Amino acid sequence: MTVISEMGLNLAESPIEPKHACYRPPSWPPPADWVVSVDEHGNPKSRWGDPYWDFSAWVGRTLRFDFAGGWHNRSAPKLGPKNQHVMRMLATWILWGPMGARSWSNLKKHFDLLRRIAVLCDVEGVVASNLIRHPILVGRLAALYPNDEEAKTVVRVLDRLLRSASKIGFILLDEAGIFVLSSATKKPKSRKADKHFDEYAGEQTSYIPPRIWVYQVRRLRECLDDFLEHRQQIEDCFKFCVEAYRHNFGSLELAFLHEGDRSRFLPFAKQPENSGMLTGRQFYGPFELIAQRFGIYEVLAKWVLPPQRGTIELTSLTAYLTLVQTAGATYIANFTFQRKEEVAAFRADCLIWEEDPVLGRIPILCGETIKTDPDSDARWPTSPSVEVAVDAMTAVAKLRIRCAAQNPTVNCSKYDQDNPYLFHNAFEPWAGVPRKWKAYSTRPKLQSYWYLLQRYPRLFDLDVLKITEEDLAIARKFTPNLSKDGRFDVGKTWPLAYHELRRTGAINMFASGLLSESSIQVILKHLTLLQTRYYGRNFSRLRFNEEFGNQVVSARYEVMGRQMQALVGENYVSPYGEDRKDEIVVSLIGTKDFQALVKAAKNGEVPFRETRLGGCARRGHCDYGGIESVARCSGGDGEKPCRDALYDTRKRPVVQRQLESTEIQVGKASPDSPRARALKAEIQGFENYLDVTKN
Repeated sequence: MTVISEMGLNLAESPIEPKHACYRPPSWPPPADWVVSVDEHGNPKSRWGDPYWDFSAWVGRTLRFDFAGGWHNRSAPKLGPKNQHVMRMLATWILWGPMGARSWSNLKKHFDLLRRIAVLCDVEGVVASNLIRHPILVGRLAALYPNDEEAKTVVRVLDRLLRSASKIGFILLDEAGIFVLSSATKKPKSRKADKHFDEYAGEQTSYIPPRIWVYQVRRLRECLDDFLEHRQQIEDCFKFCVEAYRHNFGSLELAFLHEGDRSRFLPFAKQPENSGMLTGRQFYGPFELIAQRFGIYEVLAKWVLPPQRGTIELTSLTAYLTLVQTAGATYIANFTFQRKEEVAAFRADCLIWEEDPVLGRIPILCGETIKTDPDSDARWPTSPSVEVAVDAMTAVAKLRIRCAAQNPTVNCSKYDQDNPYLFHNAFEPWAGVPRKWKAYSTRPKLQSYWYLLQRYPRLFDLDVLKITEEDLAIARKFTPNLSKDGRFDVGKTWPLAYHELRRTGAINMFASGLLSESSIQVILKHLTLLQTRYYGRNFSRLRFNEEFGNQVVSARYEVMGRQMQALVGENYVSPYGEDRKDEIVVSLIGTKDFQALVKAAKNGEVPFRETRLGGCARRGHCDYGGIESVARCSGGDGEKPCRDALYDTRKRPVVQRQLESTEIQVGKASPDSPRARALKAEIQGFENYLDVTKN
């Protein structure tokens, strides 16, 4: 696939068809005479090499991309010819490139934010495409974006450009530069700002410790698995109960609407002896007997038996079905980083699968687009495990929609019946009273995560959710002021919240080296592979929810900062000794003052890349990586160890296990085969690492 074949106008409000000459560039870079816009009559308005591009005829209002600037006092600052060319290249990519903005207002915003960088470079006599060679200039970028929203936006745009750098032909800002910008823009810029920063820090979204995060995910999954295991029995029991109500009331509609004395009709309530003989109604005794008859008593008792009451009632079935829907929504939120309102808006057809040549089938959850912003598609890439949640929630939704369809006051449409919401009210006839039924269009709120714990006390063991010293230490890595208000003290129950799931999930995708809980990597394996492919190859033209991307980009650079905080500690060593480690770390920020380096690392200002043995301080691309193989990093290939490598002594137990596993593999490989030689190099690399870190 060529660069040009991937390009095309993404604008939702564009009048240009794919066959039009303006739809995509004829080559890359485009020729100076390529017509980029036309006037009201279809005549050429702007060409690629012009000092500005005028899109007013397409937009319906004045809108220009001004490259030259300096026309008058109110125009954009002037740019020289070389930086004008850089801005044309960048503007072409954000406008015609893959995954570009879909609204003119956002495009103009992105252009203006990037132009500030070009202006700074121009003033300093630097071509913007060479910016990364000037670290002092990179350090001044944060001052260009005093507004928090602008800072977040430009980081996201720069991150997108970085992932496409090989196709664009140059790097405006590399990963290290984006990290420096991202870190600096989070700092207070005045005493007034410092006050607000402290207030914000107190309210910062907390990071859920790995032990607690894994526990809640596993319990939610267990709840869903139990339902699916008993699905047929539960459906049969539900239908039996609905039919019992229909029979006794004369019709299902009357079961919903009858306003007289209802007690004489209730099939599972205690009735006078022989009361059904004259009326033809049938009474079955306590629902507990029905639950036992259908084989669902144990599962109901496990999840919804009230602690203070030792009986299962018909309302217990309703409570259980609502628990399944809520647990499903919460499980999904762990893998999509959505707001709870977004999770609660999915319908039964929300899960689709896209094909990727490397990862295979990729699950995507699609919601109804409720925003007018065309840049925020209601699509979230996720983990295949959410299929369990969707299946369970769909089963409950279809049971309840059949009841809703028979209730005239609910007024659900044919579309609602064919494709119900996965999370909704209970519509079974015993779940409400006449005149109190709500219309299907009146959606319930997904209550807080803490409310879920209180309503369903059997869902989680609160003792397991109590905070330990280790939990607090890990959580503080990503939320330093965590215990400020006392809610997160050791011994207290962790106050789970949906907004915590968003930040925690995104961080866990990147922070494998900072977390000892290996279960996280197993649970998030697919999402981690997805983000790796996404960042490494710009794998897809699929457009996902904008806030999902923002959350992931933010987490990426936040984790990088936490890794650097660990770098200056005593856990990291160089195979060439302590002096080489100091040289490596100093070179990362361009200072000879090691104390300043320590301060910078503590502030999260230094880039760092994790490897299986520790970390890598190499700037730019590495052909070896330190992930698939460690032989080159530690000299297992017969050469000297890489001078940019740093070993983390905390990885010794893991490396020892990998060494033992590799020794078994080499015994099974054909002697002197390429695989055997590669495995022996790995073994030598592991042994070199263990030798350096043994003290």
